[in-house]
Amino acid sequence: MMSFFDTHTHLDYLQRDSGQPLSRLVENAAAAGVEKILIMAVMAADFENILKMTALYPSQLYCGLGLHPLHIRRHKRADLNALASLLASKPQGCVALGEIGLERGIEALITPELWRAQCELLEAQLQLAKDNGLPVSLHSRKAHEQLFPFLKRAGLSRTGVVHGFSGSYEQAKRFIDLGYKIGVGGVISYARAQKTRATVQRLPLDALVLETDAPDMPLFGFQGAPNRPERLSETFKFLSALRSEPAELIAATLWRTSCDLFAAS
Repeated sequence: MMSFFDTHTHLDYLQRDSGQPLSRLVENAAAAGVEKILIMAVMAADFENILKMTALYPSQLYCGLGLHPLHIRRHKRADLNALASLLASKPQGCVALGEIGLERGIEALITPELWRAQCELLEAQLQLAKDNGLPVSLHSRKAHEQLFPFLKRAGLSRTGVVHGFSGSYEQAKRFIDLGYKIGVGGVISYARAQKTRATVQRLPLDALVLETDAPDMPLFGFQGAPNRPERLSETFKFLSALRSEPAELIAATLWRTSCDLFAAS
């Protein structure tokens, strides 16, 4: 069986909302070849629970800690300080800083005050990533052009992933030229997503990683149901149909890229 790495999930929320034991979620993923799962935080209140989850399955579960721009109105300076202190302690299983980034898809979050707060929070977290030698997982909704200068200025030695990418080939290539990877998720299962599908088809294979964003970003045919890590194998099938390389090569390259990026061996 091919091995897969789900590089972006909110498995803590999936467990909470589904009521299923963590062991069942991990077993279901493994049965579909998903051997490693990265859990991304969105708020400081998530950190402790996520670290406990990764500690239970240290060879299968990893995490990223960060403050998501969707919750910009809730984040406090104390949350950023707590993140800095926690990262400095090098917690076991923490292999990334995320989910961080910029959100321009919700008008209420781009008032002058909140947009400034988003930008300042992103800049501070990119500095934390640099200080701690961690890659980042980036949220970028309707914000690719605004995000790029931040990444260029930050100059991270270990870059990261533009998560849930749905932009143009030219935008993706700019991120890749900076050393970032492109997160490929359920969006490519929708026939209407022609731009994203065409982009993923053209990009270098070693610039791609797979993700579910579980419980979000459901694949076509699963709308209305929570997404799950085991469905990563379905995303892989859609990706393989778009690419010209043999499926075995695609799987091996995705696995190697993901493990190398997140130092998850």
